[in-house]
Amino acid sequence: MNIYTADLCDDFIDLLQVATPIGFKDYGAKKNFYGEIVTVKCFEKNPLVKQLLSNDGTGKVLVVDGGGSLNCALLGDNLAAMGIENNWNGVVIFGCIRDSREISTMNIGVKALDTTPRKSIKIPEGEINIKVSFADIDFTPGHYIYCDEDGIVVSETKLV
Repeated sequence: MNIYTADLCDDFIDLLQVATPIGFKDYGAKKNFYGEIVTVKCFEKNPLVKQLLSNDGTGKVLVVDGGGSLNCALLGDNLAAMGIENNWNGVVIFGCIRDSREISTMNIGVKALDTTPRKSIKIPEGEINIKVSFADIDFTPGHYIYCDEDGIVVSETKLV
C-alpha cells in the first residue's frame, strides 16, 4: 500500500514534522516506504548499521544520522540486501551510500544525501535507538516515518 506524504500533509499537518528539502535522493527501487523508526547515530563508521539491519525489521525504517558526511558510504548493496532479507521497509541516511546502481534494482526504500565509492571505517562506534535530528526533524525511536518522492514526514503515532 502506498501512502503519499502530500496526502498526509493535507490530512494531518498538525501532527507532522516535515523534513526540510536538503537534498535527499531516492536510491532504492521502492520509492514509497514507511514504518516505525529505529535510529543509529554513527559518523563515518557503519558496523552498527550492519548490526541493526541483521535483525528483524518488519514494519520498520532505519534512520541513520551520519552527520551529513560525504566522505564515505554508510550503506552498500550487501547491507541493503541484508535489510531486504530481514524485512526492513527502508533506510534513510543523513550521509552517503555506495553501489547505487545495484541498490536501484533492490526492493527496499533508500534515501541518502549522495553517493561515494569510499567505504566506511569498520569500528563499531555510535549510538543505537536515541533521538537524532537533521533536516529540521527529530527522529525518535518508536515514532513513524513516511517517505516518497516528495519528501519525508514524521509522526509520533501511526497515521494509516
